[in-house]
Amino acid sequence: MWLNILELMSMLKALAGICFLHLTTIVLLFIAVIDDAWWFTNSLYSDIWGRWVMEHNDEVWVYTDLPSSYRRDYLGAVQAFAVLACMFLVFSLFAFIYQVFMLEKGERFTITGVLQLIACFCLMVALSVYTDHFHRGETDGWYGYSYILAWLAWLLALLTGVLYIILKKKME
Repeated sequence: MWLNILELMSMLKALAGICFLHLTTIVLLFIAVIDDAWWFTNSLYSDIWGRWVMEHNDEVWVYTDLPSSYRRDYLGAVQAFAVLACMFLVFSLFAFIYQVFMLEKGERFTITGVLQLIACFCLMVALSVYTDHFHRGETDGWYGYSYILAWLAWLLALLTGVLYIILKKKME
């Protein structure tokens, strides 16, 4: 009896921890995709949606479109895969909630783990294309915190995806 209660408590702790990691991943990725801090220089900062340039004697940040030197097909790929990653992370959270309460013990976490890994793949594609095709020859700038948060979200999505698969194997 006590062994079953302890087993249940440890499983609840594991589920709570994974749920926390999952929510953290979603929040980090949403901040990374929405915020405007992917690339910085002393006079501009940009993200995957636009850029802001310092004008009027360093007093005003002015929004401008991304330069025409950015290939639109690569930019569209980065934007699309980043948004897809966000969507798959949210879908996997709903799948997690559904699976915990509705599915049989051996069927849990498969869909959630697969959706997490798909989100991880989408985010990896977006970040890889951005890294390879944008700001390549620019030496006076640096990657911003949103870019770093996106890579951290990728790592957490990979970790939680693998943990969901491990939990599925453990539940069988």
